[in-house]
Amino acid sequence: MQSDLLAKLKALAEPTRLRIVSLLAQGELTVSEIMQVLGQSQPRVSRHLKLLAGAGVCERFPEGGWVFYRLKRTGPISRLAALVDEFTEVNEPQVHRDRQRLSELKCLRAEAAAKCFEATAAERSRIRSLHFSEEAVEQAMIDLTKGRIFKQHVDVGTGTGRILELFVDQAEEGMGVDLSRKMLYVARAKLTEAGLSSRFVRQADASALPLNAGVADLVTIHQVLHYLPDPQAALSECARVLAPGGLLLVVDFAEHHHEALRTEYHHRWLGFPPAQVTAWMQSCRLTLKLLHTLEPKGIEGGLTVLIWAAERSIEGSTDDA
Repeated sequence: MQSDLLAKLKALAEPTRLRIVSLLAQGELTVSEIMQVLGQSQPRVSRHLKLLAGAGVCERFPEGGWVFYRLKRTGPISRLAALVDEFTEVNEPQVHRDRQRLSELKCLRAEAAAKCFEATAAERSRIRSLHFSEEAVEQAMIDLTKGRIFKQHVDVGTGTGRILELFVDQAEEGMGVDLSRKMLYVARAKLTEAGLSSRFVRQADASALPLNAGVADLVTIHQVLHYLPDPQAALSECARVLAPGGLLLVVDFAEHHHEALRTEYHHRWLGFPPAQVTAWMQSCRLTLKLLHTLEPKGIEGGLTVLIWAAERSIEGSTDDA
């Protein structure tokens, strides 16, 4: 334990690495982004990051051709990082320049993300016109979790990261996964813009989550099942990462006949019969606690939104699913 602490302190005992830790405290960054802020070469930045990662100060996450770095937020390093941040004088010229460049990078991220987001505006507008308002659906999700505090939230098929934001006051930490790199770009920009450094996203398939069993006490999968080739496999994977006593919220459409959503917007499934999703949950050894129905009002042939709330038995093993 003492040798581990010494290794971390040694890794921090260098000006550039302190600057990097101070930057990573604001959220995850790529090597390229750190290079732009520090004004240093790729080999030098990579060497510093390798030392910090080797000492367990930060974590490395490859994603396609990119590599993201993020401070570890558990154990003593979280307290060490807090000390670094506390003793960082933001008015010191170098620190001020770093923060200014980081702010400029965030703005560029946000602009690029907005362009990606605009590309799907027509689809979102068309679907919104057919069902209950998104605000009402989100409020129903919050109501279903009222009074509960979660340690780890995992949002499967996170899209823009909106559901991570929704539960920020109820979950200590949050991780979103999505297969689309474009949507991850949007999510990162939005989470950064909102100052949510305790929320991050990773590229992963819904049926192969990069998580150990039983690590999450809240798992959400919001308007995702209808895109998936195998929804049951995704629910099984959600159940695997859910801790005993943990809560799974699934939001999707009831069965419908809007064929255009399949032909124009790539929905693989035209909603689901409530009993079908419930049966899939039961096969994963989850217990359905509530099925909430949101009927469209004043919309002829509108889409009904269903919210399934299920729990993993406290007695059950996370390895059973």
